[in-house]
Amino acid sequence: MSQKRQLKLGFMLHGVGMGWGDWRHPDADPTASTSFAYYKRQAQLAEAAKFDFLFVADSVFITEKSSPHYLNRFEPLTILSALAGATSHIGLVATLTASYSEPFNVARQFASLDHISCGRAGWNVVTSWLEGSAVNFSKSSHLAHDTRYRLAAEHLDVVQGLWDSWEDDALVHNKASGVFFDPAKLHALNHKGEFFQVKGPLNIARSAQGQPVIFQAGASEDGKNFAAKRADAIFVHHENLDEGKAYYRDTKKRAAGFGRDPDDLVILPGIRPVIGSTEEEVERKYRDFANLTSIENALSMLGRPFNDYDFLQHDLDAPFPDVGAHGANSNQSTSRKILETAAREKLTLRQAALRFATPRTEFVGTPEQVADAFQRWLQERGSDGFVINVSLPKEFDVFVETVVPILQARGIYRTEYESETFRGNLGVPVPPNRYATSVAVAAE
Repeated sequence: MSQKRQLKLGFMLHGVGMGWGDWRHPDADPTASTSFAYYKRQAQLAEAAKFDFLFVADSVFITEKSSPHYLNRFEPLTILSALAGATSHIGLVATLTASYSEPFNVARQFASLDHISCGRAGWNVVTSWLEGSAVNFSKSSHLAHDTRYRLAAEHLDVVQGLWDSWEDDALVHNKASGVFFDPAKLHALNHKGEFFQVKGPLNIARSAQGQPVIFQAGASEDGKNFAAKRADAIFVHHENLDEGKAYYRDTKKRAAGFGRDPDDLVILPGIRPVIGSTEEEVERKYRDFANLTSIENALSMLGRPFNDYDFLQHDLDAPFPDVGAHGANSNQSTSRKILETAAREKLTLRQAALRFATPRTEFVGTPEQVADAFQRWLQERGSDGFVINVSLPKEFDVFVETVVPILQARGIYRTEYESETFRGNLGVPVPPNRYATSVAVAAE
Protein backbone atom coordinates (compact mmCIF):
# COMPACT_ATOMS: atom_id res chain seq x y z
CA MET A 1 0.00 0.00 0.00
CA SER A 2 1.12 3.61 -0.52
CA GLN A 3 3.12 5.31 2.21
CA LYS A 4 0.45 7.96 2.73
CA ARG A 5 -2.72 6.15 3.77
CA GLN A 6 -5.85 7.03 1.87
CA LEU A 7 -9.42 5.89 2.32
CA LYS A 8 -10.73 2.97 0.30
CA LEU A 9 -14.44 3.22 -0.43
CA GLY A 10 -17.03 0.76 -1.64
CA PHE A 11 -20.72 1.28 -2.36
CA MET A 12 -23.35 -1.35 -1.66
CA LEU A 13 -25.81 -1.68 -4.53
CA HIS A 14 -28.92 -2.55 -2.57
CA GLY A 15 -31.88 -1.70 -4.80
CA VAL A 16 -34.79 -0.67 -2.58
CA GLY A 17 -32.50 -0.48 0.45
CA MET A 18 -31.22 -2.49 3.36
CA GLY A 19 -34.19 -1.90 5.64
CA TRP A 20 -37.65 -3.42 5.53
CA GLY A 21 -39.33 -0.03 5.09
CA ASP A 22 -36.90 1.92 2.86
CA TRP A 23 -39.12 1.40 -0.20
CA ARG A 24 -41.94 3.35 1.51
CA HIS A 25 -40.17 6.71 1.26
CA PRO A 26 -42.14 9.02 -1.09
CA ASP A 27 -39.13 9.40 -3.39
CA ALA A 28 -38.09 5.72 -3.41
CA ASP A 29 -38.48 3.50 -6.48
CA PRO A 30 -40.03 0.24 -5.23
CA THR A 31 -38.81 -1.54 -8.39
CA ALA A 32 -35.18 -0.49 -7.93
CA SER A 33 -33.91 -3.99 -7.02
CA THR A 34 -34.69 -5.23 -10.53
CA SER A 35 -34.09 -1.97 -12.41
CA PHE A 36 -30.95 -2.01 -14.53
CA ALA A 37 -31.32 1.74 -15.11
CA TYR A 38 -31.18 2.32 -11.34
CA TYR A 39 -28.12 0.11 -10.85
CA LYS A 40 -26.36 1.67 -13.82
CA ARG A 41 -26.90 5.21 -12.53
CA GLN A 42 -25.64 4.31 -9.04
CA ALA A 43 -22.62 2.50 -10.46
CA GLN A 44 -21.65 5.41 -12.69
CA LEU A 45 -22.13 7.88 -9.83
CA ALA A 46 -19.80 5.78 -7.64
CA GLU A 47 -17.22 5.59 -10.41
CA ALA A 48 -17.37 9.35 -11.03
CA ALA A 49 -16.60 9.74 -7.30
CA LYS A 50 -13.59 7.39 -7.74
CA PHE A 51 -14.94 4.65 -5.48
CA ASP A 52 -12.86 1.49 -5.31
CA PHE A 53 -15.71 -0.94 -5.84
CA LEU A 54 -19.38 -1.79 -6.01
CA PHE A 55 -20.58 -4.50 -3.61
CA VAL A 56 -23.60 -6.74 -4.24
CA ALA A 57 -24.82 -8.78 -1.26
CA ASP A 58 -26.79 -11.98 -1.70
CA SER A 59 -28.51 -14.94 -0.07
CA VAL A 60 -30.12 -18.08 -1.48
CA PHE A 61 -33.20 -18.44 0.74
CA ILE A 62 -36.19 -16.19 1.44
CA THR A 63 -39.37 -16.33 3.47
CA GLU A 64 -42.36 -14.01 3.67
CA LYS A 65 -40.45 -12.18 6.43
CA SER A 66 -37.45 -11.33 4.25
CA SER A 67 -36.74 -7.70 3.38
CA PRO A 68 -38.27 -6.27 0.17
CA HIS A 69 -34.87 -6.13 -1.54
CA TYR A 70 -34.11 -9.76 -0.70
CA LEU A 71 -37.52 -10.88 -1.96
CA ASN A 72 -37.00 -9.72 -5.53
CA ARG A 73 -33.54 -8.81 -6.85
CA PHE A 74 -30.80 -9.49 -9.37
CA GLU A 75 -28.33 -12.36 -9.07
CA PRO A 76 -24.96 -10.66 -8.33
CA LEU A 77 -22.74 -12.00 -11.11
CA THR A 78 -25.40 -11.27 -13.72
CA ILE A 79 -25.93 -7.63 -12.76
CA LEU A 80 -22.19 -6.98 -12.30
CA SER A 81 -21.41 -8.47 -15.71
CA ALA A 82 -23.89 -6.02 -17.20
CA LEU A 83 -22.41 -3.13 -15.20
CA ALA A 84 -18.91 -4.04 -16.37
CA GLY A 85 -19.88 -2.70 -19.76
CA ALA A 86 -21.26 0.52 -18.27
CA THR A 87 -18.12 1.31 -16.21
CA SER A 88 -14.37 1.30 -16.79
CA HIS A 89 -12.44 1.49 -13.49
CA ILE A 90 -14.57 0.60 -10.50
CA GLY A 91 -14.24 -2.85 -8.90
CA LEU A 92 -17.17 -5.28 -9.09
CA VAL A 93 -17.63 -7.46 -5.98
CA ALA A 94 -20.21 -10.25 -6.00
CA THR A 95 -21.32 -12.35 -3.05
CA LEU A 96 -21.50 -16.07 -3.75
CA THR A 97 -21.90 -18.92 -1.29
CA ALA A 98 -19.26 -21.63 -1.02
CA SER A 99 -21.73 -23.89 0.80
CA TYR A 100 -24.06 -24.23 -2.18
CA SER A 101 -21.90 -23.93 -5.28
CA GLU A 102 -19.38 -26.01 -7.20
CA PRO A 103 -15.81 -24.64 -7.28
CA PHE A 104 -15.33 -25.22 -11.01
CA ASN A 105 -18.43 -23.16 -11.85
CA VAL A 106 -17.44 -20.42 -9.41
CA ALA A 107 -13.90 -20.22 -10.80
CA ARG A 108 -15.23 -20.00 -14.33
CA GLN A 109 -17.90 -17.40 -13.55
CA PHE A 110 -15.58 -15.01 -11.68
CA ALA A 111 -12.77 -15.45 -14.20
CA SER A 112 -15.25 -14.53 -16.92
CA LEU A 113 -16.35 -11.41 -15.03
CA ASP A 114 -12.69 -10.56 -14.51
CA HIS A 115 -12.04 -10.70 -18.26
CA ILE A 116 -15.26 -8.90 -19.19
CA SER A 117 -14.26 -6.05 -16.85
CA CYS A 118 -10.53 -6.12 -17.74
CA GLY A 119 -9.41 -7.08 -14.23
CA ARG A 120 -12.05 -5.61 -11.90
CA ALA A 121 -13.78 -8.64 -10.34
CA GLY A 122 -14.01 -9.52 -6.66
CA TRP A 123 -15.60 -12.46 -4.81
CA ASN A 124 -17.18 -12.04 -1.38
CA VAL A 125 -16.81 -15.59 -0.03
CA VAL A 126 -19.71 -16.51 2.28
CA THR A 127 -20.87 -19.76 3.84
CA SER A 128 -24.64 -18.96 4.05
CA TRP A 129 -26.05 -18.78 7.56
CA LEU A 130 -29.78 -19.29 6.99
CA GLU A 131 -30.63 -22.94 7.65
CA GLY A 132 -33.39 -22.85 5.04
CA SER A 133 -30.77 -22.49 2.30
CA ALA A 134 -30.25 -26.26 2.31
CA VAL A 135 -33.75 -27.04 1.01
CA ASN A 136 -33.15 -25.04 -2.15
CA PHE A 137 -30.13 -27.18 -3.06
CA SER A 138 -31.44 -30.71 -2.49
CA LYS A 139 -29.72 -30.93 0.90
CA SER A 140 -31.36 -32.50 3.94
CA SER A 141 -29.72 -30.16 6.44
CA HIS A 142 -27.53 -27.08 6.78
CA LEU A 143 -23.88 -27.70 7.65
CA ALA A 144 -22.64 -26.81 11.13
CA HIS A 145 -20.78 -23.50 11.54
CA ASP A 146 -17.26 -24.97 11.85
CA THR A 147 -17.89 -27.41 9.00
CA ARG A 148 -19.00 -24.57 6.74
CA TYR A 149 -15.69 -22.78 7.29
CA ARG A 150 -13.67 -25.93 6.58
CA LEU A 151 -15.64 -26.34 3.38
CA ALA A 152 -15.16 -22.67 2.46
CA ALA A 153 -11.39 -22.93 2.94
CA GLU A 154 -11.18 -25.97 0.67
CA HIS A 155 -13.60 -24.40 -1.83
CA LEU A 156 -11.37 -21.31 -2.06
CA ASP A 157 -8.27 -23.54 -2.40
CA VAL A 158 -9.85 -25.22 -5.41
CA VAL A 159 -11.10 -22.01 -7.03
CA GLN A 160 -7.75 -20.24 -6.69
CA GLY A 161 -5.94 -23.35 -7.91
CA LEU A 162 -8.16 -23.41 -10.99
CA TRP A 163 -7.55 -19.71 -11.60
CA ASP A 164 -3.85 -20.56 -11.97
CA SER A 165 -4.49 -23.29 -14.58
CA TRP A 166 -2.90 -21.16 -17.27
CA GLU A 167 0.46 -19.51 -16.69
CA ASP A 168 0.41 -15.86 -17.72
CA ASP A 169 2.44 -16.44 -20.91
CA ALA A 170 0.87 -19.79 -21.86
CA LEU A 171 -1.26 -18.44 -24.72
CA VAL A 172 1.38 -17.60 -27.36
CA HIS A 173 -0.95 -17.16 -30.37
CA ASN A 174 1.87 -17.70 -32.89
CA LYS A 175 0.14 -17.61 -36.27
CA ALA A 176 3.32 -18.34 -38.23
CA SER A 177 4.03 -21.61 -36.42
CA GLY A 178 0.40 -22.49 -35.73
CA VAL A 179 1.06 -22.74 -31.98
CA PHE A 180 -1.94 -21.42 -30.05
CA PHE A 181 -0.60 -22.23 -26.57
CA ASP A 182 2.33 -23.85 -24.80
CA PRO A 183 1.06 -27.18 -23.38
CA ALA A 184 3.78 -27.13 -20.70
CA LYS A 185 2.16 -24.04 -19.23
CA LEU A 186 -1.35 -25.46 -18.85
CA HIS A 187 -1.87 -27.30 -15.56
CA ALA A 188 -4.49 -29.69 -14.18
CA LEU A 189 -5.28 -29.22 -10.49
CA ASN A 190 -6.03 -32.85 -9.59
CA HIS A 191 -7.57 -31.86 -6.24
CA LYS A 192 -8.91 -34.54 -3.91
CA GLY A 193 -10.09 -33.27 -0.54
CA GLU A 194 -12.66 -33.67 2.18
CA PHE A 195 -15.46 -31.98 0.25
CA PHE A 196 -14.36 -31.68 -3.40
CA GLN A 197 -12.63 -33.69 -6.11
CA VAL A 198 -11.74 -31.48 -9.07
CA LYS A 199 -9.37 -32.38 -11.89
CA GLY A 200 -9.19 -29.19 -13.99
CA PRO A 201 -7.71 -27.32 -15.76
CA LEU A 202 -10.03 -24.31 -16.00
CA ASN A 203 -11.08 -23.30 -19.49
CA ILE A 204 -10.27 -19.59 -19.12
CA ALA A 205 -6.95 -17.89 -18.34
CA ARG A 206 -5.91 -15.37 -15.70
CA SER A 207 -6.88 -11.73 -16.16
CA ALA A 208 -4.94 -8.47 -15.99
CA GLN A 209 -5.08 -8.56 -12.16
CA GLY A 210 -4.04 -12.21 -11.90
CA GLN A 211 -6.99 -13.36 -9.79
CA PRO A 212 -10.20 -11.72 -8.58
CA VAL A 213 -9.96 -9.90 -5.23
CA ILE A 214 -11.15 -12.00 -2.28
CA PHE A 215 -13.55 -10.46 0.25
CA GLN A 216 -14.77 -12.05 3.46
CA ALA A 217 -17.41 -10.82 5.90
CA GLY A 218 -17.25 -13.21 8.85
CA ALA A 219 -16.60 -11.84 12.34
CA SER A 220 -16.80 -15.04 14.39
CA GLU A 221 -13.55 -16.66 15.49
CA ASP A 222 -13.66 -18.98 12.48
CA GLY A 223 -14.53 -16.06 10.24
CA LYS A 224 -11.75 -13.78 11.52
CA ASN A 225 -9.12 -16.49 11.12
CA PHE A 226 -10.35 -17.36 7.64
CA ALA A 227 -10.33 -13.69 6.60
CA ALA A 228 -6.94 -12.92 8.16
CA LYS A 229 -5.40 -15.87 6.36
CA ARG A 230 -7.14 -15.77 2.97
CA ALA A 231 -8.90 -12.47 2.23
CA ASP A 232 -7.66 -9.34 0.48
CA ALA A 233 -10.43 -7.27 2.09
CA ILE A 234 -12.84 -7.70 4.99
CA PHE A 235 -16.38 -6.31 5.16
CA VAL A 236 -17.38 -5.88 8.82
CA HIS A 237 -19.79 -3.93 11.06
CA HIS A 238 -18.88 -1.90 14.17
CA GLU A 239 -20.94 0.30 16.48
CA ASN A 240 -18.14 2.73 17.36
CA LEU A 241 -14.49 3.59 16.79
CA ASP A 242 -13.20 1.78 19.89
CA GLU A 243 -14.79 -1.43 18.65
CA GLY A 244 -13.33 -0.81 15.21
CA LYS A 245 -9.82 -0.22 16.57
CA ALA A 246 -9.92 -3.41 18.64
CA TYR A 247 -11.04 -5.45 15.63
CA TYR A 248 -8.44 -3.76 13.39
CA ARG A 249 -5.56 -4.54 15.77
CA ASP A 250 -6.70 -8.11 16.31
CA THR A 251 -7.24 -8.95 12.64
CA LYS A 252 -4.01 -7.34 11.42
CA LYS A 253 -2.14 -9.26 14.14
CA ARG A 254 -3.78 -12.49 12.98
CA ALA A 255 -2.73 -11.73 9.39
CA ALA A 256 0.88 -11.25 10.52
CA GLY A 257 0.65 -14.53 12.41
CA PHE A 258 -0.23 -16.25 9.16
CA GLY A 259 2.92 -14.83 7.57
CA ARG A 260 1.18 -12.02 5.70
CA ASP A 261 2.00 -8.33 5.42
CA PRO A 262 -0.88 -6.78 7.46
CA ASP A 263 -1.01 -3.85 5.04
CA ASP A 264 -2.07 -6.27 2.30
CA LEU A 265 -5.38 -6.81 4.14
CA VAL A 266 -7.94 -4.00 3.76
CA ILE A 267 -10.55 -3.67 6.55
CA LEU A 268 -13.78 -1.93 5.56
CA PRO A 269 -16.65 -1.42 8.03
CA GLY A 270 -20.13 -0.93 6.61
CA ILE A 271 -21.87 2.36 7.43
CA ARG A 272 -25.15 4.16 6.64
CA PRO A 273 -24.48 7.91 6.57
CA VAL A 274 -27.27 10.46 6.93
CA ILE A 275 -26.10 13.94 5.89
CA GLY A 276 -27.67 17.37 6.31
CA SER A 277 -26.38 20.85 5.60
CA THR A 278 -27.36 21.97 9.11
CA GLU A 279 -27.92 20.27 12.46
CA GLU A 280 -31.66 20.80 12.00
CA GLU A 281 -31.65 19.11 8.60
CA VAL A 282 -29.61 16.22 10.00
CA GLU A 283 -32.23 15.63 12.71
CA ARG A 284 -35.10 15.84 10.22
CA LYS A 285 -33.45 13.39 7.82
CA TYR A 286 -32.56 10.96 10.59
CA ARG A 287 -36.20 11.01 11.75
CA ASP A 288 -37.26 10.37 8.15
CA PHE A 289 -34.89 7.41 8.07
CA ALA A 290 -36.04 6.04 11.43
CA ASN A 291 -39.73 6.50 10.62
CA LEU A 292 -39.44 4.23 7.58
CA THR A 293 -39.14 1.23 9.90
CA SER A 294 -42.12 0.05 11.96
CA ILE A 295 -41.56 -1.97 15.10
CA GLU A 296 -42.84 -5.04 13.23
CA ASN A 297 -40.25 -4.50 10.51
CA ALA A 298 -37.55 -3.88 13.10
CA LEU A 299 -38.37 -7.22 14.72
CA SER A 300 -38.12 -8.95 11.33
CA MET A 301 -34.70 -7.36 10.78
CA LEU A 302 -33.64 -8.43 14.25
CA GLY A 303 -34.72 -11.98 13.55
CA ARG A 304 -32.55 -12.32 10.44
CA PRO A 305 -29.20 -13.13 12.17
CA PHE A 306 -31.09 -15.49 14.49
CA ASN A 307 -32.11 -17.69 11.54
CA ASP A 308 -35.28 -15.64 10.90
CA TYR A 309 -36.48 -16.11 14.48
CA ASP A 310 -39.99 -14.78 15.20
CA PHE A 311 -39.55 -12.15 17.93
CA LEU A 312 -43.22 -11.14 17.73
CA GLN A 313 -44.04 -13.93 20.19
CA HIS A 314 -42.28 -12.01 23.01
CA ASP A 315 -43.27 -9.02 25.15
CA LEU A 316 -41.74 -5.95 23.48
CA ASP A 317 -41.05 -4.17 26.75
CA ALA A 318 -39.64 -7.14 28.64
CA PRO A 319 -35.87 -7.80 28.85
CA PHE A 320 -34.30 -9.17 25.69
CA PRO A 321 -35.16 -12.90 25.46
CA ASP A 322 -32.66 -15.74 25.67
CA VAL A 323 -32.49 -16.76 22.02
CA GLY A 324 -28.76 -17.43 21.66
CA ALA A 325 -29.32 -20.97 20.44
CA HIS A 326 -31.07 -19.65 17.32
CA GLY A 327 -28.00 -17.64 16.29
CA ALA A 328 -25.31 -20.20 17.10
CA ASN A 329 -25.50 -21.94 13.71
CA SER A 330 -26.75 -18.90 11.81
CA ASN A 331 -25.10 -15.44 11.72
CA GLN A 332 -23.00 -16.21 14.77
CA SER A 333 -21.05 -12.96 15.05
CA THR A 334 -23.99 -10.56 14.58
CA SER A 335 -26.37 -12.50 16.81
CA ARG A 336 -23.74 -12.72 19.55
CA LYS A 337 -23.06 -8.96 19.35
CA ILE A 338 -26.79 -8.20 19.69
CA LEU A 339 -27.05 -10.49 22.71
CA GLU A 340 -24.00 -8.97 24.39
CA THR A 341 -25.16 -5.39 23.77
CA ALA A 342 -28.66 -6.11 25.05
CA ALA A 343 -27.29 -7.74 28.20
CA ARG A 344 -24.66 -5.06 28.87
CA GLU A 345 -27.07 -2.14 28.42
CA LYS A 346 -30.14 -3.95 29.81
CA LEU A 347 -32.15 -3.30 26.65
CA THR A 348 -35.75 -4.36 26.19
CA LEU A 349 -36.70 -6.22 23.04
CA ARG A 350 -38.23 -3.03 21.60
CA GLN A 351 -35.09 -0.99 22.31
CA ALA A 352 -32.78 -3.61 20.82
CA ALA A 353 -34.89 -3.99 17.66
CA LEU A 354 -35.07 -0.25 16.96
CA ARG A 355 -31.39 0.23 17.69
CA PHE A 356 -30.42 -2.58 15.32
CA ALA A 357 -32.77 -1.35 12.56
CA THR A 358 -32.03 2.39 12.74
CA PRO A 359 -28.51 2.90 14.15
CA ARG A 360 -27.51 6.42 15.15
CA THR A 361 -23.77 6.61 14.54
CA GLU A 362 -21.11 9.31 14.16
CA PHE A 363 -21.74 9.12 10.41
CA VAL A 364 -25.02 10.97 10.93
CA GLY A 365 -24.19 14.67 10.67
CA THR A 366 -23.17 17.57 8.46
CA PRO A 367 -20.70 16.95 5.61
CA GLU A 368 -17.82 18.26 7.77
CA GLN A 369 -18.82 16.07 10.72
CA VAL A 370 -19.06 12.97 8.54
CA ALA A 371 -15.71 13.77 6.89
CA ASP A 372 -14.18 14.25 10.37
CA ALA A 373 -15.44 10.79 11.36
CA PHE A 374 -13.94 9.23 8.23
CA GLN A 375 -10.59 10.88 8.91
CA ARG A 376 -10.65 9.88 12.58
CA TRP A 377 -11.28 6.20 11.77
CA LEU A 378 -8.51 6.21 9.17
CA GLN A 379 -5.90 8.00 11.29
CA GLU A 380 -6.65 6.08 14.49
CA ARG A 381 -6.54 2.74 12.66
CA GLY A 382 -10.16 1.81 13.08
CA SER A 383 -10.44 1.01 9.38
CA ASP A 384 -8.79 1.34 5.99
CA GLY A 385 -12.00 2.74 4.52
CA PHE A 386 -15.71 1.99 4.41
CA VAL A 387 -18.51 0.27 2.51
CA ILE A 388 -21.33 2.77 2.20
CA ASN A 389 -24.99 1.86 2.21
CA VAL A 390 -27.91 4.30 2.13
CA SER A 391 -31.58 4.12 3.07
CA LEU A 392 -32.84 7.54 1.99
CA PRO A 393 -33.27 8.15 -1.77
CA LYS A 394 -30.61 10.45 -3.22
CA GLU A 395 -28.50 10.18 -0.04
CA PHE A 396 -25.65 8.72 -2.05
CA ASP A 397 -25.79 11.77 -4.35
CA VAL A 398 -25.53 13.98 -1.26
CA PHE A 399 -22.52 12.03 0.00
CA VAL A 400 -20.76 12.29 -3.37
CA GLU A 401 -21.52 15.99 -3.77
CA THR A 402 -20.71 17.15 -0.22
CA VAL A 403 -18.45 14.70 1.64
CA VAL A 404 -16.20 13.38 -1.13
CA PRO A 405 -14.80 16.86 -2.04
CA ILE A 406 -13.88 17.45 1.62
CA LEU A 407 -12.04 14.12 1.83
CA GLN A 408 -10.20 14.91 -1.41
CA ALA A 409 -9.26 18.40 -0.24
CA ARG A 410 -7.79 16.88 2.92
CA GLY A 411 -5.64 14.54 0.83
CA ILE A 412 -7.07 11.35 2.32
CA TYR A 413 -9.04 10.24 -0.74
CA ARG A 414 -8.05 9.98 -4.39
CA THR A 415 -8.96 12.44 -7.12
CA GLU A 416 -8.09 9.97 -9.92
CA TYR A 417 -7.80 6.21 -10.18
CA GLU A 418 -4.25 4.93 -9.83
CA SER A 419 -4.67 1.78 -11.91
CA GLU A 420 -6.73 0.03 -14.57
CA THR A 421 -7.33 -2.97 -12.28
CA PHE A 422 -9.22 -3.44 -9.03
CA ARG A 423 -6.14 -4.78 -7.24
CA GLY A 424 -4.10 -1.82 -8.39
CA ASN A 425 -6.61 0.70 -7.03
CA LEU A 426 -7.25 -1.19 -3.80
CA GLY A 427 -3.50 -1.51 -3.19
CA VAL A 428 -3.33 -5.28 -2.77
CA PRO A 429 -0.67 -7.37 -4.55
CA VAL A 430 -1.18 -9.50 -7.65
CA PRO A 431 -0.82 -13.17 -6.64
CA PRO A 432 1.91 -14.88 -8.66
CA ASN A 433 0.89 -17.93 -10.65
CA ARG A 434 1.84 -20.89 -8.44
CA TYR A 435 3.12 -22.96 -11.34
CA ALA A 436 5.31 -20.21 -12.76
CA THR A 437 6.65 -19.59 -9.25
CA SER A 438 7.44 -23.26 -8.68
CA VAL A 439 9.25 -23.47 -11.99
CA ALA A 440 11.30 -20.35 -11.14
CA VAL A 441 12.19 -21.73 -7.72
CA ALA A 442 13.23 -25.07 -9.25
CA ALA A 443 15.39 -23.26 -11.80
CA GLU A 444 17.17 -21.33 -9.04
